[in-house]
Amino acid sequence: MAPTLFHYPLVPMDDFPKHERKERCKLLVGTGAVVLLVVVAVALGALLIVYVKRANSEACQEGHRAVMECRNVTHLLEQELTRAQDGFRHAEAQVATCNQTVMTLMASLDKEKAHSLDAEKKVEELEGEITTLNQKLQDASMEVERLRGKNQDLSARIADQKDSTSSAAAPLLLILLLDLGARVL
Repeated sequence: MAPTLFHYPLVPMDDFPKHERKERCKLLVGTGAVVLLVVVAVALGALLIVYVKRANSEACQEGHRAVMECRNVTHLLEQELTRAQDGFRHAEAQVATCNQTVMTLMASLDKEKAHSLDAEKKVEELEGEITTLNQKLQDASMEVERLRGKNQDLSARIADQKDSTSSAAAPLLLILLLDLGARVL
């Protein structure tokens, strides 16, 4: 069969109604948009196929495994770092406690030293007083012995004189005893 050729007579544009021209324009724009969308969809599909093929490649899978291993190692290192920081904080707290204890003990030691020095001074003062009192006691003992000797001499004289005059010895004995009492005090 022979091809048929349809030949339409040329019609001037003025002859078309205006609304038909608008419809034809809309149809052309719509068809162009659909064709453009189909081309964009085919291009995106092709790009998606290329991306999926590359994403599933062995090199990409190895890279993904390496990333996961790095994340795991990073997570383990973060946990170890956290434990180390906790240990460090605990050690710092212990150091602070030890320092506070040392300061308290140093203050107590200083107080004890001061108390010990005060006690030593007091002991030295008391030893000095004891020495002074011992010396006074020795002096008083010597005075008592001397007065005893005088008293014995006087008692002997009184006894001798008693026979001779008993009334004259009484005032002398009273003066001697008063003198002895005053010296002892």
